[in-house]
Amino acid sequence: MKIDVVKVTLKILLIIMAAVLVTPAGFSADNRAAMLDDKVQSLKTEVMKLNRDLFILEEELLFPTSTQIAVFLSTDVGNYFKLDSVQLKIDEKIVANYLYTQQEREALSRGGVQRLYIGNVKKGKREIVAVFKGPGPNGREYSRGTTHVFEKGSGTKYLELKITDVSQKLQPEFIVKEWE
Repeated sequence: MKIDVVKVTLKILLIIMAAVLVTPAGFSADNRAAMLDDKVQSLKTEVMKLNRDLFILEEELLFPTSTQIAVFLSTDVGNYFKLDSVQLKIDEKIVANYLYTQQEREALSRGGVQRLYIGNVKKGKREIVAVFKGPGPNGREYSRGTTHVFEKGSGTKYLELKITDVSQKLQPEFIVKEWE
């Protein structure tokens, strides 16, 4: 991937140099500068398109849909739990650890959804384990987890870790939801 970026950069430099050398002598310095500026702007646009295409290609190569899994986190908490950190395991392998700032907690409480993990897993039965830490009711430290077994098929698998307050039980609930 890095080689392609270097090639594109060299190509841009060669085009700019050629534009300077090929500009007809009958043009004033201002006209030459304007023409060069137009060419540079069109090259910038081309580079941005190329960069986007390279990013999409990289995503497809690193995370093919046949093995891709994406895990998201959302909260609907207030009185019973304040999220400090989460640890995510897939098939007993730690794939993500995340510590939350106050701003991130506020964004999640306003309905935000965080992409916690994106990666690859083989087809078949898989197990996901998430451990959540943070203060609960009365300021007590909570370390609670949830486990979910899912079937990984041929397409991308989307899972959501959801933390909600359960007023009837006066405590938080941690669930895993599969998206279709």
